[in-house]
Amino acid sequence: MSFKRTNPLALAVLALLSERAMHPYEMAQTMRERHQEEVIKLNYGSLYTVVESLRKHELITASATQKAGNRPERTVYAVTDAGTEELHDWLRELIAVPAKEYPRFEAGISLVGLLPPGEALTVVERRERAVGEQIVALAALIEQLSTMGLPQLAWIELDYRMAMLRAERSWLTWFAAATRKGTVGGYDYWEGKHR
Repeated sequence: MSFKRTNPLALAVLALLSERAMHPYEMAQTMRERHQEEVIKLNYGSLYTVVESLRKHELITASATQKAGNRPERTVYAVTDAGTEELHDWLRELIAVPAKEYPRFEAGISLVGLLPPGEALTVVERRERAVGEQIVALAALIEQLSTMGLPQLAWIELDYRMAMLRAERSWLTWFAAATRKGTVGGYDYWEGKHR
């Protein structure tokens, strides 16, 4: 039975265990410290399910147990050679091969003509402001991580997200201006449809 590469949380677990052996609680804590929950959905139920699946596929193995104080015993996991190979193959595929994703915004904007132009302008401007706020918050986070002495490679996905947010804001600014001026292609039909 082969492992299906569908859950990014499994990728994160393999990556964490490639650094050092750890128990699931420590994995979650490390992901939060690194702000990885911004790009990979994290909840404890899913984490334990993913750990069990990786163990079942022999990509990780229980390497030890830890007992601290009155806490229950915790199983510490380590990545196997097969797990390291899977991690590297999966990363190569994710980075090199573009995949069709289905973002919610793209679905919504594809149907924007169903809204009257004035209403479409209002919601696009609202999104433009929200994206601007995300850019400011992300810039602060990047600055914080940078001043902590972490190398850029430790948060490179945040640089990528910043580039994507800036590109989206630029497009939103263009679309809002073109809608406001009535210069977006098909505007006369769009406006006439909603009179």
